[in-house]
Amino acid sequence: MRYEKDHKEQTRQRIVETAARRFREHGIEAEGVKSLMSAAGLTNGAFYNHFASKEDLAREAITAAANDRVARLRYWIDSGEGLAGMLRSYFSTAHRDNPGRGCPAAILSAEVARHSEIVRGAYTAGVTEFVELAATQWPEMPADAALARATTLYALMVGSMQMARATNDPALSRRILDSGLQAALAMAGVTTTGT
Repeated sequence: MRYEKDHKEQTRQRIVETAARRFREHGIEAEGVKSLMSAAGLTNGAFYNHFASKEDLAREAITAAANDRVARLRYWIDSGEGLAGMLRSYFSTAHRDNPGRGCPAAILSAEVARHSEIVRGAYTAGVTEFVELAATQWPEMPADAALARATTLYALMVGSMQMARATNDPALSRRILDSGLQAALAMAGVTTTGT
């Protein structure tokens, strides 16, 4: 059977997208190659036609998830809503309840810290790109101050989402999201009247 010219690249992309979602849903260690390939609609044996190891796939999956997070920030900036729009979306119950499509830092940070340098490097590149883009939203500030603010803002976002997801008390979880949003909006310099 002959495949289209870009079949191999499409298959590789399908595996990466599946891994990016499932690693955020279940964790990198909890997700095996067999279950990933099954979720991608492929056989287990096809994995090594595309990746040298699970760590190689984890690097690409984290890169894809981080790129998605940066693209979402770009969307909010381009829409004119900027950080306010992004923050309101981020601190939502929809984001909290759907980690497979959400922020990779909010779900994978602790696990990535125990992985190889290639995985940690992909994570670092994603955080750096997000923070640098967010820092452009304070053009009046010196660059180092804007980067510091953006780094602190992202840490607030990630930590709040981790806590909101970890609690089994719905009222507390909602309060964490609401408090995190108000603090993040204030840090971003957004007026919170009517939020």
